[in-house]
Amino acid sequence: MSAPDPIDDPAPDPPPAMDAALPAAVVATILSRLDVRSLLLASAVCRCLRSCASHALSFLPAFHLDEEVLTHDLLRPLLPRNPALRSLRLDAARLDDAAVDCLARPGLHELTLRNCNGISGRLLRELSATCPDLRVLSLNSLADRRGLAMAFSDLKALLDGCSSLETLSLALDFSKFDDPSFSHVWSSASQGLSSLEMGFIPLQMLLALLAVAIESRQRIGYVKAPVFFPSLQKLRLTDSPIMEPESATATDLTDAGLQQINPKGKLKHLSLIRSQEFIYTSFRHVNDLGILLMSEKCSNLESICLGGFSRVTDTGFRAIIHSCPGLHKLKVTNGSHLTDLVFHDIVATSLCLTHVSLRWCTLLTDVGIERLSFNKDLNVLDLKDCKSLGDEAVRALSCLPRLRKLVLDGTVITNQAMEYLGAGVCPLASLSLRGCYKLTNDCIPLLLAGSVKESLHALDLSRIPSLTDDAIMVIVRARTPLTELRLRENPEIGDASVKALASMQFEGVTCGSTLQLLDLYDCGGITLLAMKWFKKPLFPRLRWLGLKGSLNRIMVDALVLTRPFLRLACGGEELGTPYRDTSGEWCRHEDDDSEDLEPWQLDGEPVSDAETTNEE
Repeated sequence: MSAPDPIDDPAPDPPPAMDAALPAAVVATILSRLDVRSLLLASAVCRCLRSCASHALSFLPAFHLDEEVLTHDLLRPLLPRNPALRSLRLDAARLDDAAVDCLARPGLHELTLRNCNGISGRLLRELSATCPDLRVLSLNSLADRRGLAMAFSDLKALLDGCSSLETLSLALDFSKFDDPSFSHVWSSASQGLSSLEMGFIPLQMLLALLAVAIESRQRIGYVKAPVFFPSLQKLRLTDSPIMEPESATATDLTDAGLQQINPKGKLKHLSLIRSQEFIYTSFRHVNDLGILLMSEKCSNLESICLGGFSRVTDTGFRAIIHSCPGLHKLKVTNGSHLTDLVFHDIVATSLCLTHVSLRWCTLLTDVGIERLSFNKDLNVLDLKDCKSLGDEAVRALSCLPRLRKLVLDGTVITNQAMEYLGAGVCPLASLSLRGCYKLTNDCIPLLLAGSVKESLHALDLSRIPSLTDDAIMVIVRARTPLTELRLRENPEIGDASVKALASMQFEGVTCGSTLQLLDLYDCGGITLLAMKWFKKPLFPRLRWLGLKGSLNRIMVDALVLTRPFLRLACGGEELGTPYRDTSGEWCRHEDDDSEDLEPWQLDGEPVSDAETTNEE
């Protein structure tokens, strides 16, 4: 019996539309469980999901979308009137004052904005008037763009109007708030304020604030006076002098002044940093005595960061370690007198350090790191520019079973160190080898020989002169699921590396599917031919791209137009945001394609022909 003619077979029925297959209430319930990013991706599938997603946006309690950079025109329809909205987190790099009314919403309990350099101090005034119940406020680079206004009156309005603040982080230049009343205005700050982080604050303003706080404590019992920061548990202060502070102790932080920062011993997190952004300088009037006295009231500290304390020696740093049994995070920057002795008897303590940063501690050697490695719970270790460290230090670290991030920039390690890591047990997710000039191409197969090949997501191979395209070929063949790859200032890296990365597949997914950041700034072999490999659909997840500014500007601008969500840097600036360990949650959206967001946000939703026919 002959087979039936396929032409005579009736055509299969089109699949039912989404709204016919599932009640709208069920779809809305499902969508309400998604994060914002997944919700927007779902809305690009069909009209039904788009309608349900739009409805869900009107009752979401939290809107967190800090992985994408949106303009006001794109953001406004995503933030409809929503009385239930309590938490808002965004990257505001493309927002300006036109978005202030969209950001300052009644009922907000948390507002976190990164890169808000295009927004003026008006935001602080609007928050004071609109958000009296605000609990958490974190702003980065507010009003940094030239010509934008921000004054002391904006800060005063914020402190007066937002009386429920518990966490205040203003990573900005506090010299814009310079006013005779600056130190007194903090008396109106929320009594429940437990975390305070200030950006660059001139030391004179800080000393004046400390003096007023001390005076208020001394007057209690005699005259009714406001108490400054009674609930404070986290304090972060940074100054960045443009000239060497005067030798007079009245104009700089001293041993005595240091004792006034934590007089009641309530602080759990303390960060005191003298930045060397403009000039090499330090806290010259603070020595071991000041640290020893401060450590007597620091038994509650869980994290401490000290930067620029050039006169503090092992004695002072050991006092901190031995006085803080609950210390988990330790950071020392420019510890010019810190040596291996700091960790000599760390085994005898009850410390359980998880995060350690010892940048520019040039006297630290392999012996000290071997002692430090007895902390088997180490999760993050930063040893940038510890120029006396070599392969034996890495050998000790390779046995740490929880080490997720390791920074070895500027050390004198060789390929042997990479062999230790490749054969070790560290579940490394982030590794930085910038400026390790003794490394060669052979270090890559040694590093990827073991389990690191599966866990590594961020890799920095910048400023390694002998690195060539062959090393990148090894990474591609190993199919390491990198999301960040930095190769800046490598003279032998060229177009072949770009082509190989664009063709890379991971678990059979689309080409270049895992890379979100690629830094090729000042790579000597990159030419205009590489530009074609950045066109869609290649590198579908790429959000940060660094290139040399001398490339053809017309082609660069054309790339920006075709990929509006790609942040392109041609001036040598660092890309992306600092690594944040999320304990294995790197691939939260393993199967999505980020570019699917763009058609819905820019041109409307893509709808298949079959669904269109069915709905009609």
